Amino acid sequence: MTDTHCPYCALQCAMSVTDGKVSPREFPTNRGGLCQKGWTSAELLTSPARLTTPLVRRDGVLEPATWDEALDLVAAKLRELRELHGPDAVGVFGGGGLTNEKSYLLGKFARVALGTSQIDYNGRFCMSSAAAAGIKAFGLDRGMPFPVTDLDQADAVLLVGGNPAETMPPFVQHLKGAELIVVDPRRTATAELATLHLAPAPGTDLALALGLLHCAVADGHLDKDYLEERTNGFAEAWQIAASWWPERVERVTGVPVADQRAAVRILAEAENAYVLTGRGTEQHASGADTVSAWINLALALGLPGRRGSGYGCLTGQGNGQGGREHGQKADQLPGYRKIDDPAARAYIQDVWGVDDLPGPGRSAYELLDALGQDGGPKALLVFGSNLVVSAPRSQHVADRLGALDLLVVCDLVLSETAAMADVVLPITQWAEESGTMTNLEGRILLRQVAVERPSGVRSDLEVLQGLALRLGQPVERFPIEPEVVFEELRVASKGGIADYSGVTYERLRSGEALHWPVVEKSTPRVFLDRFAHPDGRARFIAVDHRGPAEMPDADYPLQATTGRVLQHYQSGAQTRLVKELVNAEPEAYVEVHPDTAVRAGLREGDLGAVVSRRGRTVARVRCVPSMRIDVVFLPFHFAGEGRANLLTNPALDPTSRMPEFKVCAVRLEPV
Repeated sequence: MTDTHCPYCALQCAMSVTDGKVSPREFPTNRGGLCQKGWTSAELLTSPARLTTPLVRRDGVLEPATWDEALDLVAAKLRELRELHGPDAVGVFGGGGLTNEKSYLLGKFARVALGTSQIDYNGRFCMSSAAAAGIKAFGLDRGMPFPVTDLDQADAVLLVGGNPAETMPPFVQHLKGAELIVVDPRRTATAELATLHLAPAPGTDLALALGLLHCAVADGHLDKDYLEERTNGFAEAWQIAASWWPERVERVTGVPVADQRAAVRILAEAENAYVLTGRGTEQHASGADTVSAWINLALALGLPGRRGSGYGCLTGQGNGQGGREHGQKADQLPGYRKIDDPAARAYIQDVWGVDDLPGPGRSAYELLDALGQDGGPKALLVFGSNLVVSAPRSQHVADRLGALDLLVVCDLVLSETAAMADVVLPITQWAEESGTMTNLEGRILLRQVAVERPSGVRSDLEVLQGLALRLGQPVERFPIEPEVVFEELRVASKGGIADYSGVTYERLRSGEALHWPVVEKSTPRVFLDRFAHPDGRARFIAVDHRGPAEMPDADYPLQATTGRVLQHYQSGAQTRLVKELVNAEPEAYVEVHPDTAVRAGLREGDLGAVVSRRGRTVARVRCVPSMRIDVVFLPFHFAGEGRANLLTNPALDPTSRMPEFKVCAVRLEPV
């Protein structure tokens, strides 16, 4: 029996693997629980869909090759493209499911072995807006700056744009003692548990947050002592919120005035209260400002940095937190250092033994949009992402991938993106390798090898070393043992915002709870004494509502929003191979109000087409009476013509560069 953690979401439920089967174990985050995905996670370890041999495209067909053939081909093509077009002719795309060690070495490989600035990862599509807002308000971004178990003592929780009852079910047990207020356009499984459900029109969360701040002031709930002692900038934020009186907010959002006031009253009167945000409120072209508005509300009520209360963000991907801390993002170096900071660059150059580093590159969607274009990358290496399904405006992204001179995909199955590749490299999966993950509460966890890897499969670290050696790098610069990589990561992160220097595998193996920053001691609660700005005070950020980038009109009268369901995860490349999960949710569907379906000439169970300005998705119609009449919902886990992201709008947040996944104008029609 080997103790490890689930391969899926950022709750990182603790489990044990015995003879290739999983069982839950007691741990603070999941307390002996697993969701349906966790229970079935071992099925992929022996799946017949598993890749065990490198594949190389010859005459248009992917055919088996040896590792040396595949790596030699990739390295030769990379050298050729760099010589012809410069180092930025090669791009790298990572993933929020990669371990800290892989994330770290991937960033090092891109900037040292390739010399490219063109690296980003799918976490840009996940937590970037919350990260940007957290840094502005608090001076650092740790999604949840307190342990999950602190929520057990909450009297009230405002959960905005999250549906953990489906996306991370064991998390919900931490909310059972609280009055729960859920903000979501849909009547989700989580909203069903709530004391109060606020259902704003998609894209109007920022107006609602401004309205709740207005209520907090107008109804006498402002924590004036806290504002004076621990914050700056309230007057500027209030100057905007003052014009968002509840009646105006009701007209814009559809949320009744009485419910707005009730939500604020519940939070203000609670002894311990939390504001938590999720992707639903963050994946917008105004996502960073929207999260800032929710943080402003939390600050006005005196919640952040107080034991038993606070603001937090529910990280989505398994290593969404750690994945952005150590070098996968276009603008960051290990330890959450900024790549354009001269001192940070000098420190990392010294750790890596190099004289220079490239500067900031393109953000995720901008990188994908530039592929094969003049001045854009001619080759892309993909680790831990299935872009053909998960990227916004996904057919355009698939077209850009098809325009590359070289597409290399490392994956454990032939995902939709791998099927387009020139070279596919089969890699180990969660139970076949060791490595650390950083969960939604900033706790560093150790996954350990639980089963033997199949013959012919290599780890991502081995792939990076194999390519680095062929590109002229010394072998010691790209180690393949995770613990050796982590020892270097400790040094590289030392002194940074996300300082892991005090974390060791030995401490993790002993079961010690280590929340970063860890110099010597763990920091489970980051802001109790001071915030991370130089003056120790949190910042209100003055923001205003501007609405979705794309509004409904006569041709596209509805709004589409997307999300996850219980049985599937991310692009579905893995969960769509698990029989039990596919039997439960076999195909793409669209939830609509029954009257909306009738007006489109559709009934329950029909195949309907959802059409936006970017594409057309075909999905099975589900009539849901609780849906807003002007909204349709699609899960984004399905491939082919059922891809929800054929519709989505790549309009980007100006700060976080987050695409507007959560709202676009559509029409519904028969197939």
